[in-house]
Amino acid sequence: MTDIRGKVAIVGVGHSDQGTFPGKSAEQLSIEAIQSALADAQLTKEQIDGLITCKSIQGGNVDTSLGVRFGLSPKYSQTLDYGTCNFSLHLAVQAILTGLAETIVLVYGANARSAKVNFAAAAPSLEGASGFVHIAGQAGMALQRHKALYGTTDEEFGWFAVSEREWAQRNPLAIFRDPLTIEDYLAKPYMVEPLRRDDVTMISDGGVALVVTSAERAKDYPNKPVYVLGMAENTEVRGDYFPDWHMRPNIQQTAARIWQNTGFTPKDIDLLYIQNPTAVWNLQMVEYYGFAPIGEGGRWVAEGHTRPGGDMPLNTNGGQLSESYMWGWLHMVEAVRQLRGTVEPDRQVPNPELALYCSTMAFHKSAASIIGVNQ
Repeated sequence: MTDIRGKVAIVGVGHSDQGTFPGKSAEQLSIEAIQSALADAQLTKEQIDGLITCKSIQGGNVDTSLGVRFGLSPKYSQTLDYGTCNFSLHLAVQAILTGLAETIVLVYGANARSAKVNFAAAAPSLEGASGFVHIAGQAGMALQRHKALYGTTDEEFGWFAVSEREWAQRNPLAIFRDPLTIEDYLAKPYMVEPLRRDDVTMISDGGVALVVTSAERAKDYPNKPVYVLGMAENTEVRGDYFPDWHMRPNIQQTAARIWQNTGFTPKDIDLLYIQNPTAVWNLQMVEYYGFAPIGEGGRWVAEGHTRPGGDMPLNTNGGQLSESYMWGWLHMVEAVRQLRGTVEPDRQVPNPELALYCSTMAFHKSAASIIGVNQ
Protein backbone atom coordinates (compact mmCIF):
# COMPACT_ATOMS: atom_id res chain seq x y z
CA MET A 1 0.00 0.00 0.00
CA THR A 2 1.18 3.56 -0.75
CA ASP A 3 2.48 5.27 2.38
CA ILE A 4 -0.14 7.87 3.32
CA ARG A 5 0.97 8.34 6.90
CA GLY A 6 0.77 11.94 8.04
CA LYS A 7 0.35 13.41 4.55
CA VAL A 8 -3.27 14.52 5.01
CA ALA A 9 -4.85 16.20 8.01
CA ILE A 10 -8.28 17.08 9.38
CA VAL A 11 -8.34 20.82 10.11
CA GLY A 12 -12.01 21.53 10.70
CA VAL A 13 -15.03 19.73 12.16
CA GLY A 14 -18.60 20.85 12.61
CA HIS A 15 -22.22 19.84 12.87
CA SER A 16 -25.74 21.13 13.03
CA ASP A 17 -27.96 20.64 16.05
CA GLN A 18 -29.16 17.04 16.42
CA GLY A 19 -32.78 15.98 16.92
CA THR A 20 -36.00 16.56 14.99
CA PHE A 21 -36.25 19.50 12.59
CA PRO A 22 -39.44 19.42 10.50
CA GLY A 23 -39.20 21.47 7.35
CA LYS A 24 -35.41 21.25 7.05
CA SER A 25 -34.03 19.23 4.16
CA ALA A 26 -30.95 17.02 4.30
CA GLU A 27 -29.16 19.67 2.24
CA GLN A 28 -30.06 22.46 4.67
CA LEU A 29 -28.71 20.45 7.58
CA SER A 30 -25.55 19.68 5.60
CA ILE A 31 -25.02 23.36 4.87
CA GLU A 32 -25.32 24.18 8.58
CA ALA A 33 -22.69 21.53 9.29
CA ILE A 34 -20.36 22.83 6.55
CA GLN A 35 -20.65 26.37 7.86
CA SER A 36 -19.77 25.10 11.33
CA ALA A 37 -16.73 23.18 10.04
CA LEU A 38 -15.51 26.11 7.94
CA ALA A 39 -15.81 28.41 10.94
CA ASP A 40 -13.82 25.91 13.00
CA ALA A 41 -11.06 25.89 10.37
CA GLN A 42 -11.39 29.67 9.79
CA LEU A 43 -11.97 29.14 6.08
CA THR A 44 -14.46 30.56 3.59
CA LYS A 45 -16.28 28.42 1.05
CA GLU A 46 -14.22 30.07 -1.70
CA GLN A 47 -11.14 28.34 -0.26
CA ILE A 48 -12.71 24.90 -0.71
CA ASP A 49 -11.89 23.13 -3.98
CA GLY A 50 -13.32 19.70 -3.15
CA LEU A 51 -16.69 18.40 -1.97
CA ILE A 52 -17.59 14.83 -0.96
CA THR A 53 -21.14 14.22 0.17
CA CYS A 54 -22.66 11.10 1.60
CA LYS A 55 -26.12 10.37 0.26
CA SER A 56 -28.82 10.49 2.91
CA ILE A 57 -30.93 7.45 3.63
CA GLN A 58 -33.76 9.06 1.62
CA GLY A 59 -31.50 9.50 -1.41
CA GLY A 60 -30.86 13.24 -1.15
CA ASN A 61 -27.76 15.21 -0.16
CA VAL A 62 -25.87 14.46 -3.38
CA ASP A 63 -23.13 16.85 -4.50
CA THR A 64 -25.21 18.34 -7.32
CA SER A 65 -28.16 19.13 -5.05
CA LEU A 66 -25.95 20.50 -2.28
CA GLY A 67 -23.71 22.55 -4.55
CA VAL A 68 -26.56 24.54 -6.05
CA ARG A 69 -28.01 25.30 -2.61
CA PHE A 70 -24.69 26.30 -1.07
CA GLY A 71 -23.35 28.11 -4.13
CA LEU A 72 -20.32 25.87 -4.43
CA SER A 73 -18.74 24.53 -7.65
CA PRO A 74 -15.39 23.03 -6.62
CA LYS A 75 -13.05 21.50 -9.16
CA TYR A 76 -13.62 18.07 -7.58
CA SER A 77 -16.85 16.61 -6.17
CA GLN A 78 -18.26 13.16 -5.52
CA THR A 79 -21.14 11.48 -3.71
CA LEU A 80 -20.99 8.11 -1.98
CA ASP A 81 -24.09 5.97 -1.54
CA TYR A 82 -23.02 4.71 1.88
CA GLY A 83 -21.83 6.41 4.99
CA THR A 84 -19.95 6.08 8.28
CA CYS A 85 -17.40 8.80 7.33
CA ASN A 86 -14.49 6.36 6.91
CA PHE A 87 -15.30 5.75 3.26
CA SER A 88 -15.60 9.49 2.53
CA LEU A 89 -12.38 10.23 4.42
CA HIS A 90 -10.50 7.57 2.49
CA LEU A 91 -11.76 9.01 -0.81
CA ALA A 92 -10.68 12.50 0.27
CA VAL A 93 -7.18 11.30 1.16
CA GLN A 94 -6.82 9.73 -2.27
CA ALA A 95 -8.10 12.87 -4.00
CA ILE A 96 -5.63 15.10 -2.16
CA LEU A 97 -2.65 12.80 -2.70
CA THR A 98 -3.37 12.56 -6.44
CA GLY A 99 -3.81 16.31 -6.85
CA LEU A 100 -7.52 16.30 -7.66
CA ALA A 101 -8.16 18.81 -4.88
CA GLU A 102 -6.27 20.57 -2.11
CA THR A 103 -8.89 21.31 0.55
CA ILE A 104 -12.01 19.15 0.69
CA VAL A 105 -15.14 19.37 2.78
CA LEU A 106 -16.86 16.06 3.61
CA VAL A 107 -20.48 16.14 4.71
CA TYR A 108 -23.42 13.98 5.68
CA GLY A 109 -26.93 15.30 6.27
CA ALA A 110 -30.28 13.61 6.79
CA ASN A 111 -33.79 14.42 7.96
CA ALA A 112 -34.86 10.81 8.32
CA ARG A 113 -36.65 11.36 11.63
CA SER A 114 -38.86 14.29 10.67
CA ALA A 115 -39.45 12.72 7.24
CA LYS A 116 -40.56 9.52 9.01
CA VAL A 117 -38.43 7.26 6.84
CA ASN A 118 -39.50 3.62 7.17
CA PHE A 119 -36.29 1.74 7.95
CA ALA A 120 -38.26 -1.51 8.07
CA ALA A 121 -39.23 -1.33 4.40
CA ALA A 122 -37.18 -4.16 2.97
CA ALA A 123 -36.02 -4.40 -0.61
CA PRO A 124 -36.26 -7.89 -2.15
CA SER A 125 -33.57 -10.00 -0.51
CA LEU A 126 -32.97 -13.25 1.30
CA GLU A 127 -33.09 -11.32 4.56
CA GLY A 128 -36.45 -9.76 3.73
CA ALA A 129 -37.89 -13.12 2.72
CA SER A 130 -36.81 -14.43 6.13
CA GLY A 131 -38.48 -11.57 7.97
CA PHE A 132 -35.33 -9.55 8.64
CA VAL A 133 -36.71 -6.21 7.48
CA HIS A 134 -34.61 -4.13 9.87
CA ILE A 135 -30.93 -4.24 10.85
CA ALA A 136 -31.97 -5.11 14.41
CA GLY A 137 -33.25 -8.49 13.24
CA GLN A 138 -29.97 -9.44 11.63
CA ALA A 139 -27.98 -8.07 14.56
CA GLY A 140 -30.19 -9.99 16.96
CA MET A 141 -29.37 -13.20 15.13
CA ALA A 142 -25.67 -12.38 15.37
CA LEU A 143 -25.94 -11.86 19.11
CA GLN A 144 -27.88 -15.12 19.53
CA ARG A 145 -25.07 -16.86 17.67
CA HIS A 146 -22.43 -15.22 19.89
CA LYS A 147 -24.32 -16.24 23.01
CA ALA A 148 -24.63 -19.81 21.78
CA LEU A 149 -20.95 -20.10 20.84
CA TYR A 150 -19.35 -18.28 23.75
CA GLY A 151 -21.88 -18.02 26.58
CA THR A 152 -22.19 -14.22 26.45
CA THR A 153 -24.90 -13.05 28.85
CA ASP A 154 -27.44 -10.25 28.61
CA GLU A 155 -25.83 -8.50 31.56
CA GLU A 156 -22.36 -8.59 30.01
CA PHE A 157 -23.62 -7.35 26.65
CA GLY A 158 -25.70 -4.62 28.30
CA TRP A 159 -22.59 -2.78 29.43
CA PHE A 160 -22.02 -1.51 25.88
CA ALA A 161 -25.25 0.51 26.06
CA VAL A 162 -24.73 1.51 29.69
CA SER A 163 -21.16 2.73 29.18
CA GLU A 164 -22.14 4.77 26.12
CA ARG A 165 -24.93 6.40 28.13
CA GLU A 166 -22.44 7.28 30.86
CA TRP A 167 -20.37 9.12 28.26
CA ALA A 168 -23.46 10.73 26.70
CA GLN A 169 -24.47 12.23 30.04
CA ARG A 170 -21.33 14.35 29.78
CA ASN A 171 -22.06 15.42 26.18
CA PRO A 172 -24.40 18.41 25.69
CA LEU A 173 -25.05 17.37 22.08
CA ALA A 174 -26.34 13.91 22.98
CA ILE A 175 -30.04 13.21 22.49
CA PHE A 176 -30.31 10.42 25.10
CA ARG A 177 -28.86 11.65 28.40
CA ASP A 178 -31.11 10.09 31.04
CA PRO A 179 -29.20 7.88 33.50
CA LEU A 180 -29.07 4.19 32.55
CA THR A 181 -27.81 1.57 35.00
CA ILE A 182 -27.30 -2.08 34.20
CA GLU A 183 -30.33 -2.81 36.38
CA ASP A 184 -32.41 -0.35 34.31
CA TYR A 185 -31.17 -2.01 31.14
CA LEU A 186 -32.03 -5.55 32.24
CA ALA A 187 -35.48 -4.47 33.43
CA LYS A 188 -36.50 -3.37 29.94
CA PRO A 189 -38.30 -5.74 27.54
CA TYR A 190 -36.72 -7.08 24.39
CA MET A 191 -37.34 -5.12 21.22
CA VAL A 192 -35.95 -7.84 18.93
CA GLU A 193 -34.78 -10.61 21.20
CA PRO A 194 -32.08 -10.54 22.51
CA LEU A 195 -31.79 -6.79 21.75
CA ARG A 196 -33.44 -4.15 23.92
CA ARG A 197 -34.28 -0.60 22.86
CA ASP A 198 -31.04 0.71 24.35
CA ASP A 199 -29.03 -1.63 22.09
CA VAL A 200 -30.30 0.02 18.90
CA THR A 201 -29.66 3.51 17.52
CA MET A 202 -32.31 6.19 17.47
CA ILE A 203 -33.14 7.93 14.19
CA SER A 204 -32.42 11.65 14.16
CA ASP A 205 -32.08 14.68 11.90
CA GLY A 206 -28.81 16.54 11.53
CA GLY A 207 -25.66 17.23 9.58
CA VAL A 208 -21.94 16.62 10.13
CA ALA A 209 -18.91 17.94 8.24
CA LEU A 210 -15.11 17.71 8.20
CA VAL A 211 -12.48 19.77 6.38
CA VAL A 212 -9.48 17.83 5.10
CA THR A 213 -6.31 19.17 3.47
CA SER A 214 -2.66 18.35 2.91
CA ALA A 215 -0.35 18.22 5.90
CA GLU A 216 1.65 21.14 4.50
CA ARG A 217 -1.40 23.37 4.22
CA ALA A 218 -2.65 22.23 7.63
CA LYS A 219 0.26 24.02 9.30
CA ASP A 220 -1.25 27.36 8.24
CA TYR A 221 -4.58 26.74 9.96
CA PRO A 222 -5.41 27.69 13.57
CA ASN A 223 -6.33 24.27 14.93
CA LYS A 224 -3.92 21.53 15.95
CA PRO A 225 -3.85 19.26 12.85
CA VAL A 226 -5.13 15.74 13.29
CA TYR A 227 -3.28 13.54 10.81
CA VAL A 228 -4.56 10.50 8.94
CA LEU A 229 -1.99 7.87 9.89
CA GLY A 230 -3.55 4.79 8.34
CA MET A 231 -6.62 3.45 6.59
CA ALA A 232 -7.91 0.08 5.48
CA GLU A 233 -11.00 -1.43 3.85
CA ASN A 234 -12.41 -4.82 2.93
CA THR A 235 -15.58 -5.99 1.19
CA GLU A 236 -17.88 -8.95 1.03
CA VAL A 237 -20.11 -7.60 -1.70
CA ARG A 238 -21.05 -11.04 -3.00
CA GLY A 239 -23.52 -11.10 -0.13
CA ASP A 240 -24.68 -13.73 2.34
CA TYR A 241 -23.27 -16.80 0.64
CA PHE A 242 -20.76 -17.94 3.22
CA PRO A 243 -20.99 -19.44 6.73
CA ASP A 244 -21.73 -17.18 9.69
CA TRP A 245 -22.74 -14.22 7.51
CA HIS A 246 -24.27 -12.42 10.49
CA MET A 247 -20.99 -12.63 12.39
CA ARG A 248 -19.39 -10.50 9.62
CA PRO A 249 -16.02 -12.27 9.55
CA ASN A 250 -14.81 -10.01 6.70
CA ILE A 251 -14.12 -7.31 9.31
CA GLN A 252 -11.13 -9.33 10.48
CA GLN A 253 -9.41 -8.61 7.15
CA THR A 254 -9.81 -4.86 7.60
CA ALA A 255 -8.49 -5.16 11.14
CA ALA A 256 -5.45 -7.11 9.99
CA ARG A 257 -4.72 -4.53 7.29
CA ILE A 258 -4.96 -1.46 9.53
CA TRP A 259 -2.43 -2.94 11.97
CA GLN A 260 -0.18 -4.15 9.15
CA ASN A 261 -0.37 -0.84 7.24
CA THR A 262 0.48 1.30 10.26
CA GLY A 263 2.62 -0.88 12.52
CA PHE A 264 0.39 0.05 15.44
CA THR A 265 -1.29 -2.47 17.75
CA PRO A 266 -4.42 -2.23 19.91
CA LYS A 267 -2.19 -1.36 22.87
CA ASP A 268 -1.13 1.86 21.10
CA ILE A 269 -4.69 3.17 20.78
CA ASP A 270 -5.90 5.80 23.26
CA LEU A 271 -9.43 6.27 21.92
CA LEU A 272 -11.69 3.74 20.21
CA TYR A 273 -14.71 4.65 18.09
CA ILE A 274 -17.08 2.08 16.60
CA GLN A 275 -19.93 3.02 14.29
CA ASN A 276 -22.85 1.25 15.91
CA PRO A 277 -26.42 1.15 14.63
CA THR A 278 -26.63 -1.67 17.18
CA ALA A 279 -24.43 -2.60 20.13
CA VAL A 280 -23.72 -5.90 18.36
CA TRP A 281 -21.32 -3.94 16.14
CA ASN A 282 -19.41 -2.97 19.31
CA LEU A 283 -19.21 -6.60 20.39
CA GLN A 284 -17.98 -7.83 17.03
CA MET A 285 -15.42 -5.11 16.47
CA VAL A 286 -13.77 -5.05 19.90
CA GLU A 287 -13.03 -8.71 19.22
CA TYR A 288 -12.06 -8.52 15.56
CA TYR A 289 -9.73 -5.56 16.13
CA GLY A 290 -8.02 -7.34 19.00
CA PHE A 291 -9.13 -5.36 22.05
CA ALA A 292 -10.75 -8.47 23.48
CA PRO A 293 -10.17 -12.14 22.58
CA ILE A 294 -12.69 -13.70 20.20
CA GLY A 295 -15.70 -14.76 22.23
CA GLU A 296 -14.83 -12.63 25.25
CA GLY A 297 -16.07 -9.20 24.18
CA GLY A 298 -19.02 -9.38 26.56
CA ARG A 299 -16.89 -10.25 29.55
CA TRP A 300 -14.34 -7.60 28.54
CA VAL A 301 -16.86 -4.74 28.41
CA ALA A 302 -18.43 -5.87 31.69
CA GLU A 303 -15.01 -5.42 33.33
CA GLY A 304 -15.35 -1.65 32.76
CA HIS A 305 -12.69 -1.05 30.12
CA THR A 306 -14.90 1.26 28.00
CA ARG A 307 -16.47 3.32 30.79
CA PRO A 308 -15.32 6.81 31.83
CA GLY A 309 -12.04 6.23 33.62
CA GLY A 310 -11.49 2.88 31.88
CA ASP A 311 -8.35 1.98 29.98
CA MET A 312 -10.03 1.86 26.52
CA PRO A 313 -12.53 4.71 26.20
CA LEU A 314 -15.13 3.67 23.62
CA ASN A 315 -17.47 6.12 21.87
CA THR A 316 -16.82 8.96 24.29
CA ASN A 317 -19.59 10.96 22.59
CA GLY A 318 -22.25 8.38 23.48
CA GLY A 319 -22.15 6.73 20.07
CA GLN A 320 -25.18 6.06 17.96
CA LEU A 321 -26.88 4.43 20.92
CA SER A 322 -27.08 7.70 22.88
CA GLU A 323 -25.65 10.72 21.02
CA SER A 324 -27.26 10.77 17.59
CA TYR A 325 -27.76 8.66 14.48
CA MET A 326 -25.72 10.42 11.77
CA TRP A 327 -24.49 7.10 10.35
CA GLY A 328 -21.49 7.29 12.68
CA TRP A 329 -20.10 10.57 11.33
CA LEU A 330 -20.13 12.26 14.73
CA HIS A 331 -17.69 9.62 15.98
CA MET A 332 -14.97 11.20 13.83
CA VAL A 333 -15.84 14.71 15.03
CA GLU A 334 -15.54 13.51 18.62
CA ALA A 335 -12.24 11.75 17.91
CA VAL A 336 -10.76 14.94 16.44
CA ARG A 337 -11.92 17.07 19.36
CA GLN A 338 -10.59 14.58 21.89
CA LEU A 339 -7.20 14.54 20.16
CA ARG A 340 -7.17 18.34 20.14
CA GLY A 341 -8.09 18.34 23.85
CA THR A 342 -11.14 20.56 23.33
CA VAL A 343 -14.12 18.57 24.63
CA GLU A 344 -15.81 19.25 27.99
CA PRO A 345 -13.37 18.70 30.88
CA ASP A 346 -15.38 15.87 32.46
CA ARG A 347 -15.36 13.98 29.14
CA GLN A 348 -11.83 14.73 28.02
CA VAL A 349 -9.50 11.72 27.99
CA PRO A 350 -6.09 12.79 29.33
CA ASN A 351 -3.46 13.44 26.64
CA PRO A 352 -4.66 11.11 23.84
CA GLU A 353 -2.41 10.73 20.80
CA LEU A 354 -4.07 8.01 18.68
CA ALA A 355 -7.68 7.19 17.83
CA LEU A 356 -9.06 4.26 15.84
CA TYR A 357 -12.41 4.56 14.08
CA CYS A 358 -13.98 1.30 12.83
CA SER A 359 -17.08 1.21 10.66
CA THR A 360 -19.04 -0.90 8.22
CA MET A 361 -21.55 -0.59 5.44
CA ALA A 362 -23.98 -3.12 6.94
CA PHE A 363 -22.70 -6.62 6.10
CA HIS A 364 -20.99 -5.74 2.83
CA LYS A 365 -18.04 -3.45 3.56
CA SER A 366 -15.78 -2.57 6.46
CA ALA A 367 -13.32 0.27 6.96
CA ALA A 368 -10.93 1.66 9.55
CA SER A 369 -8.92 4.82 10.05
CA ILE A 370 -6.25 5.69 12.56
CA ILE A 371 -5.81 9.40 13.23
CA GLY A 372 -3.41 11.13 15.55
CA VAL A 373 -1.69 14.34 16.60
CA ASN A 374 1.84 13.29 15.69
CA GLN A 375 2.73 13.33 12.01
